Amino acid sequence: MRGVMSAVLLLPLVVVSSAHATADTQSSDLGKAKFTVTNTATNVAARSDRRPVAGGVYDRRVGKTFISWAGQYEDSYVQTYDHRKATWSAPNRVADGDKDSHNYPTMVQAKDGHLLIFRGMHNVELRMSRSPQANSADGVWEETLISKNAATYPMPFVTKDGTIYVFYRETTRDLDHVTPTDTRPMLYVVSKDNGKTWKTSTELTGDRFAIGSTSRADNMNEIYIGQLRQEDNGRVRIAYTLAGGGTEGHLHDRYHRNMYYATFDPRNLHFYSAAGRDLGTQIDDADQETYLKIADTPLTLPNAVKSPDYIQQVGTTLGRPFVLWFMGDQDKGPLHNFMSTWNGRSWETKEVARGLRTRDMEQIDPFTWRVYATEDGKPNVNTYLVRFGCTWTPEAVIPTAKPVQRVEIVENFRDPARAIFSGASSDRDVAIADGDISVAGISRR
Repeated sequence: MRGVMSAVLLLPLVVVSSAHATADTQSSDLGKAKFTVTNTATNVAARSDRRPVAGGVYDRRVGKTFISWAGQYEDSYVQTYDHRKATWSAPNRVADGDKDSHNYPTMVQAKDGHLLIFRGMHNVELRMSRSPQANSADGVWEETLISKNAATYPMPFVTKDGTIYVFYRETTRDLDHVTPTDTRPMLYVVSKDNGKTWKTSTELTGDRFAIGSTSRADNMNEIYIGQLRQEDNGRVRIAYTLAGGGTEGHLHDRYHRNMYYATFDPRNLHFYSAAGRDLGTQIDDADQETYLKIADTPLTLPNAVKSPDYIQQVGTTLGRPFVLWFMGDQDKGPLHNFMSTWNGRSWETKEVARGLRTRDMEQIDPFTWRVYATEDGKPNVNTYLVRFGCTWTPEAVIPTAKPVQRVEIVENFRDPARAIFSGASSDRDVAIADGDISVAGISRR
């Protein structure tokens, strides 16, 4: 526990005694959901760095769910579930992943019905694939180069009026060959014509970047967004951490540090703090340190696990945000899982579990969220219920034949295709693709 206590000295913790027990757990609170799991493709998933954003969509017009996933060499694949026929299509290979685990697909549906898949070809360019037919994933998709913008980690969403946004991280050194390697800000591109033409955030706002910094003394100038989530009111919730070389000098991703939260409003392109402070069209280091910090963690050697991790989950209850995040122990002990909740004035953080990697979550009523989590090297996906952004209770164990590496909730999901499970490959080499692709849903029987 020594490493975690030093990492969150300023934060109150509720210490737990096992991977699943918490001070909030009561047997009478356990959920009643019963899940069904369907393998849609076996021994095909490669290792992927995909974030829990835009894995699949449900199309009400045709009664079909479309999912995307990364196969061998990180090539992009799509599959279709026809809810009327209760059948899955065979995988359709859409695009080349260039043998890099960063080059995973993220998918949204444009207002004109066409499916769009985005890939940030690692530190090189942002590409888009467009389905040849509206409301269908069949056929040969059209490939488009959006920009040679040194892009990685594409995170797309579509607003109610059909405007498409894709947030991505820029590796600036690959553009100018001068900037330190640990300066990697976030930017975005925008299309108002279903992906035919695009403008960058710099063209729209005049700002060099949307979120980032260039001159921190600790060189933590890399932005890692763990998740962004668009809400019904149009605003986008964002949770992120920093990375960089530390005080020793410039080095990519040597350390991780701190947790931050912001919202983005597509209507005016402004960012806001949890307290509602308007930060304008760009978040810089002064903004994030003064108004956006959730947790202050020190620089710790990432010998086994990055701290905090690359992926976080963000949600709201009755308008108040909460963030789930986890970090490793300096002594190589279990992962420590934290929940940070905005109380209207400040962030309150407590430890809610150990040994889990929280993968994604879904809101199931105005007060309750369901969290999907895994344990390293073990099969099955465990679910937990978060109520009022404060309590954490175990709910269900979803059985899988093999370990699961990624979980993404399908946009506007319809059971039985609620969550996409990308199986963990047996090797980090993307040439090895032996994980299963599965979907989980709740049984109504």
